[in-house]
This record gives sequence, structure tokens and C-alpha cells, in this order.
Amino acid sequence: MQTIIIVLDPKKLANPVTDLAYAVPVEMEKETDDKVSDNGFEYFDDDRMGIWLETENAEEFYPKVIEVMKNKEICGNDLSLTAEVYISKEDCAEFEKCRRVYPV
Repeated sequence: MQTIIIVLDPKKLANPVTDLAYAVPVEMEKETDDKVSDNGFEYFDDDRMGIWLETENAEEFYPKVIEVMKNKEICGNDLSLTAEVYISKEDCAEFEKCRRVYPV
């Protein structure tokens, strides 16, 4: 499996709730017919949250993740305005091994 990471900064969110760690993967799974699925989350030292997703092909599916963020408010947040998206071909890749694809 490959990695997609959505990074959220609580200072930039309209409604910075921890429920996002669970709600974002649920929406991604639903909108991609389970081709993108939950792979955990963690907080960075600067209070940002990283939501790890897994998929067979990160390059193919990250545009769908961005589309979902642009078309759906999740927990009262328009994530397309604040989120960053990173991808890697590695399984459960560390953040440092991913490249940013959104925003470009």
C-alpha cells in the first residue's frame, strides 16, 4: 500500500475538533469506495495533525482526496482552504519521506 497524508493546522480551521481524525478518513473511504482508507493519525510538535491514509496508488487517488476536500465540509471545515496533502509510494511512510502535492 502507498501513503497519502492530510496535514491540518488547528490555527487555520474554523472548527478545530479532534473528531477530524476520524471524520476525514470516513469521508475519504466513502467517496472513494474504500480505495483510500484510514491508516491512523498523529500530532506533530507544532500542534498540526497528520491524518494517514493508505491506497494502492497514491498518485492516482490524491486528486480524489483533494476533490472531496473541495466539495464537502467536514466537521464544519472547508479543508481545501487550509489542508496540505503529501504522498509517498511507501507503505505507512514517515512524513519526512513524503512529497507535497497540495497546495502546489
